[in-house]
Amino acid sequence: MSRRVLITGTTRGLGQFLAEHYLEAGDQVVGCGRSDPSVQHERYTHHTLDVTDEAAVGKLTATIRQRFGGLDVLINNAGVASMNAIALTPPSAARRVMETNFISAVTLTHAALRLMRRSTAGRIVNISTIAVPLRLEGEAIYAASKSALEMFTRIAARELGSMGITCNAVGPSVVRTRLTDGVPQEKLDRLVRAQAIQTMATPADVANVIDFFLRPESRLITGQVVYLGGFG
Repeated sequence: MSRRVLITGTTRGLGQFLAEHYLEAGDQVVGCGRSDPSVQHERYTHHTLDVTDEAAVGKLTATIRQRFGGLDVLINNAGVASMNAIALTPPSAARRVMETNFISAVTLTHAALRLMRRSTAGRIVNISTIAVPLRLEGEAIYAASKSALEMFTRIAARELGSMGITCNAVGPSVVRTRLTDGVPQEKLDRLVRAQAIQTMATPADVANVIDFFLRPESRLITGQVVYLGGFG
């Protein structure tokens, strides 16, 4: 059965892969990002917007309601990286990271709830990172934004359970995307060596976990954060 899926940050990287992945699964996919669409498909609808713009998010969800009548899946994927020492990170940069990685997910979730009330299997999946449990130097702001997202995930799971909506998160290990293009290869290799399974992840590995969360049989799986790779 075709699901109505909203994915943020679909103009590149993991978000683009997920959009194509769920189109292949036969779903209706709505994507958004600050750039023009990278995905072209009859069942794909793209909205060019900034996820930190609350008014733009409101218009997006209003359009979804009008066109599709509701929503089954929300994947909060949009995010920005901040790999710099605390002393070299101005508060304005930290605020931008928090607004993009955390506040936008709160805004999208709040707006999506009204669309998911009639869904028979409402699912919310947030994209976190292994930078949270590893407490990586130089990623204090980035990890803090994702840590907030994880706590939001756990509490949202408790609040939304009575609506039949699950809320989970996946923390990808190192994935080669444009988000990591600026990271020195030596650092990436060091992160991979810290894993129990010392292999770089692929977008398909992330999609595998999301697929599990979205299954109808996963109706009791909520409030969970799954990290890929494990840690040695």
